[in-house]
Amino acid sequence: MNDTTALQAELDLLARNLRWFYDRPTRALFEDLASRLGGVTGHDPMAVIQAFDADAFAAVGSDSELRDRIADLAAALRDELAGAPALDPGQRVVAYLSAEFALCDPLKTYSGGLGVLAGDHLRSASDLALPLVAVGLAYRDGYFTQTVDGTGNQVSSPAPNDLARSAAVPVVDAAGRRVVVHVPMGDGEVAVQAWRLSVGRVPLILLDTDIEGQPEGHRAITWHLYGGDRDTRIRQELVLGVGGVRMLHAMGVDPSLYHLNEGHAAFAALERLGVYRRAGQDLATALASVRGELHFTTHTPVPAGHDTFDHGLAAYHLAPLSHHLGVPFDQLWDLATGPGFPVWNQTVLALKLAERTNGVARLHGEVSRSMFASLWPHRDVANVPIDHVTNGVHPTSWTGPEIAELLDGYVPGWRRGTDPAAWQALRDLDPAVLWDARQRARARLLSAVQARLQRRAQRTGVSAGGEGLDPQALTIGFARRFATYKRGTLMLRDMDRLGEILSDTERPIQILVAGKAHPADRDGQAVLRQLVEASGDPRLAGKLVFVEGYDLELGGLLTSGCDVWLNTPLRPKEASGTSGMKAAMNGGLNLSVLDGWWDEAVSDQGRHAEVGIGWSIGDRAPVTDVTERDTADAAEVYRLLADEVGPTFYDRDEAGLPQRWLKMAIDAIVLLSPVYSTHRMLGDYARRYGVEGA
Repeated sequence: MNDTTALQAELDLLARNLRWFYDRPTRALFEDLASRLGGVTGHDPMAVIQAFDADAFAAVGSDSELRDRIADLAAALRDELAGAPALDPGQRVVAYLSAEFALCDPLKTYSGGLGVLAGDHLRSASDLALPLVAVGLAYRDGYFTQTVDGTGNQVSSPAPNDLARSAAVPVVDAAGRRVVVHVPMGDGEVAVQAWRLSVGRVPLILLDTDIEGQPEGHRAITWHLYGGDRDTRIRQELVLGVGGVRMLHAMGVDPSLYHLNEGHAAFAALERLGVYRRAGQDLATALASVRGELHFTTHTPVPAGHDTFDHGLAAYHLAPLSHHLGVPFDQLWDLATGPGFPVWNQTVLALKLAERTNGVARLHGEVSRSMFASLWPHRDVANVPIDHVTNGVHPTSWTGPEIAELLDGYVPGWRRGTDPAAWQALRDLDPAVLWDARQRARARLLSAVQARLQRRAQRTGVSAGGEGLDPQALTIGFARRFATYKRGTLMLRDMDRLGEILSDTERPIQILVAGKAHPADRDGQAVLRQLVEASGDPRLAGKLVFVEGYDLELGGLLTSGCDVWLNTPLRPKEASGTSGMKAAMNGGLNLSVLDGWWDEAVSDQGRHAEVGIGWSIGDRAPVTDVTERDTADAAEVYRLLADEVGPTFYDRDEAGLPQRWLKMAIDAIVLLSPVYSTHRMLGDYARRYGVEGA
């Protein structure tokens, strides 16, 4: 192998493994390489190496320092991959099935929090060397690319995935032929091929029906993420569940446990039932066998978030599976319905067939037990078999470089360890050093935001209002999917009062807003439009700014750079929420309704902290009148901003340091980081449910 070939192989190895997303030295390498080229950025390593020609490779090869840097990074990755657990037959392997995975911005294979959580799940599984293989869908067009026009309306544009030019590689057999499995549906069998992505040590298999020669209706199943009507949705979920099980078997991977991330993957249970039925087991025995190998995580307390299919549609597409199972469709129907759930419900199917089920926060576990209690009419609600494993976030992915540098010095092993005691060493940190890091993180955020706002202004001819952003001002972040229950406009109920608070010349505050509304959600789009319009209101102009194009990069900038993370859902409709966890890891303070993860963080950590980890909006009383609750919560937001948040940030000592604020920031990092990480989350799954390699 000559030097150029070796260089190409090393760069290909680094670009194709999505470990680069959370390995800053590798990201920095591709950013440096991109600076030598025109028309590409370091945000897509595959685009960087595909833009290299012979002269560019020769130039890199002649730079000994750069060449050594590439070789060292490639060697480190090879060493890490050498520690990957075996996925061979007979080994304990967990299959993790999800309709979304947020892995990096170049791959549009997610729409929101479910996908971000799934991506972090894989990253921590890699860090912890757990025997896990993931399965998703190979969308040719992702959720959508968001821009905002000059009148404040969201514009949804395609978000294409060119798999052939991505980091994915085709799944082939020993002879180099594409592995293809078939999934039965009402109008015939659908051929399914696969692509493989590497997330550190973890393989992710993406299922693809866009196969030349296949009927267009079948090819189109994986064209759009969550695209089409209910017919498309049930087809996609059959490919994910049935096709996922069959593809893994065809690849020689036979998992001992299937972890279904939300009800989208529930058809995997029926395929596993078919495996046991075809092996000769009677139905009762086969059901027991399936229950023993299924774990189910439900993510939403909102009824609309649980996929349902009417009798005719379910019967049409499941008739072939019913035949293979040797089980009349009416018996299958009974597995997916029940008291209070009159039509086929994917969550009900998963609940009935999985031995272990969890919600994603303590409060969400309580809500889920109440939601589905009718399925267990002879049990008290407290004894409904739904537990909880609170979500977390991947530390290395979401801790900004400013705080990561400090942690490297004070908490060795923080990137892969979860021992809370180790984090106490950070209390020896000089507050001035932490303040400097936080100042730099905010400046980095605002620089990136202003660049995005300038691009929008150039495109629309309308100012986006970011000219007056102050790098020294208290900066609040508010970013999420604009479902109405998240109450994105709660802060706007009294524009005069909000304007007065933000414009205080002694204690200025600025709010950065980002997020998407589903293209079919008119109410959500109206929320977004109201926020954009408010950013141009004279009372808030320059103080409240909407940033378009919410993606992983912007999310990371916001959670690492904002001083406060604002979250105002209508309790208890937020299942978990993870952005606030990311902010806390970076020394940001939360200002949140007592919902999701924050409800238990305040109970378990905040009240034991010396000075606290943030502020809570409202109380835990049941909501009896939504309008009254909105009014009360908005008033509480204004009171907290004016009387507590602002004064704490701007109360400085003789050295110019906000000492109480910095103590709270340290408490947030020390108390919350080891608890609300996906390392801890996967440990909980392993210890409590026997999954992820226990």
